[in-house]
Amino acid sequence: MLTLYYSPGACSLAPHILLEWVGAEYQAVRVKLGDPDYLKINPAGAVPTLDVGEGWTLTQAGAILSYIAHRFPNFRFAGGDSLREQAEVARWSHFLTGDLHPAFFPYFFPGRYTTATTPEALQAARDAGLKLVRRKYDLLEAHLEGRTFIAGDSLTYIDAYVFPMIRWGAKALDDGLAAYPNIKAHHDRIAADEAVQRVLAKEAA
Repeated sequence: MLTLYYSPGACSLAPHILLEWVGAEYQAVRVKLGDPDYLKINPAGAVPTLDVGEGWTLTQAGAILSYIAHRFPNFRFAGGDSLREQAEVARWSHFLTGDLHPAFFPYFFPGRYTTATTPEALQAARDAGLKLVRRKYDLLEAHLEGRTFIAGDSLTYIDAYVFPMIRWGAKALDDGLAAYPNIKAHHDRIAADEAVQRVLAKEAA
């Protein structure tokens, strides 16, 4: 039995979706970040965490998504067989982990990025983060031109991975996704999936 520890709306939404896509037998446990009991499971206090049911746990969203995809290889969510296809999945996983996801950190946690405590200083940090988000969205928007999926010609775990990050931008940016029609179209395709709808309903409960 796989156990996913998640927080609603966080990047843990991505492996939650992937577990539904592969039809895994799993349980999803909602946690409160900073809870002492959860810190015993993941000392970093972050989500997601995956207990693989074999006496060990895995952290970091990209690693968890890759693990699930490779554990259920028949679905080919880790990409195709060629070296190029596998490299594309890795490239976009690193982009999301190292570029797009961290761009949101100043918006969500502005106090980490300034020693000032005034509302103006904190807002400046948020604004700087969203400016960086737009730059990363620009890259993703251009890449999605004429494409249905991000990494190759079929659905991969990258499409689940980006989904929560697009939802963050839709809420955080003043104009939502209006400037990014390709990103919005990708979001809408994923959001319309029945498994995704089930996960969203579970996390909202």
